[in-house]
Amino acid sequence: QVQLVESGGGLVQPGGSLTLSCASSATIFSVYAMAWYRQAPGKQRELVASISTGLKYTINYADSVKGRFTISRDNAKSMAYLQMNDLKPEDTAVYYCNADSRPALGIRGDAHWGQGTQVTVSS
Repeated sequence: QVQLVESGGGLVQPGGSLTLSCASSATIFSVYAMAWYRQAPGKQRELVASISTGLKYTINYADSVKGRFTISRDNAKSMAYLQMNDLKPEDTAVYYCNADSRPALGIRGDAHWGQGTQVTVSS
């Protein structure tokens, strides 16, 4: 069973920055597409950013975070990151790391979630 552990959340003032990290226990991390989701109170979980596998990554962002957030991965360290700049109160949510090998492995793949880390943007 692959475990994902997020870290880096906390309280930050509007306009501030945070970097979230996701550590994976996967034996072959490189086959997992990685993504960050978030869920605010009373709202559905939404995709924030995703990064594919392969030699040339495909990266996607939610419109609400484009230009402010950057997703990255380090396969050698089995880590994924979410750099968040110019944070706004509406970015307040629990942020979850997701790893999914089904795009690479098809029916042999699997998907996993971390436990989440709280990000609060408030003055």
